[in-house]
Amino acid sequence: MSVSTYEFLLRELRQARMDAGMTQEALGERIHFSAQKVSAVETGRAPLTGDFVQLVDDAVGARGRLVRTWDDLVKDGAAPTWLLEWIEYERAATLLRWFEPSLVPGLLQTEAYARGVLSMGGRYSEHEIAQRLASRMERQAILHREQPPKFIAVIDAMVLRRAIGPAAVMVEQFEHLREMANMPHVHLHVIPESVGMHAGLAGAFILAKGPEGEAAHLDNPLRAHVTDRAVDLDMLQDRWESVRSDAVPRRETVDLIEEVAKTWT
Repeated sequence: MSVSTYEFLLRELRQARMDAGMTQEALGERIHFSAQKVSAVETGRAPLTGDFVQLVDDAVGARGRLVRTWDDLVKDGAAPTWLLEWIEYERAATLLRWFEPSLVPGLLQTEAYARGVLSMGGRYSEHEIAQRLASRMERQAILHREQPPKFIAVIDAMVLRRAIGPAAVMVEQFEHLREMANMPHVHLHVIPESVGMHAGLAGAFILAKGPEGEAAHLDNPLRAHVTDRAVDLDMLQDRWESVRSDAVPRRETVDLIEEVAKTWT
């Protein structure tokens, strides 16, 4: 879903509320949200979810129109609902912490590397790959905006040695990592091979923190999951502290990237 279509749906929600003669406070009371939360969603400061759309649809008597619009936009974007929700957390974040044991984090991938990742296993058609690739490249814009989030990424050392496509793809990816790692708001750290077993081997995860709260993103072989449950966030915070403590400092990471990059030339 592009920014323009997302904003279109937000306008539709606001207009439906006003057509029903409801203030944000009145709608909030009807759907058991605070007026502040309703305002945050309507202005894009908090993520829009399918559950929220369903509640508003019922409250304003839209008879399924808003839900159908949401479903159509999800289908048109060839993206699952959880991804749309996560993208909004990502856009609103002032701090992003990302751990990856297997691949370069999506926000740091080059287009060629990302295409290689999306092409693995024949999961997607060429059309779906093109759509998902465009979405991934668009998401990276948050790291280049005027006020970007602080982005801290920790990766396992094997990420640097795993070929995703031909050597030329890896050379380009390493050059991009060097450039990104030298940006003041981007902190890249590597867990060296000497560490051996570590807490991050259980899987990748992302923590997003913004003005409206925190959320986490986790992957598994079937689908990704987005959660804002306190118990989940506490557990992942502990895991983050563990992997972060096993990683080397920024300067040493850049040196390691330089060293491993030579093996791809």
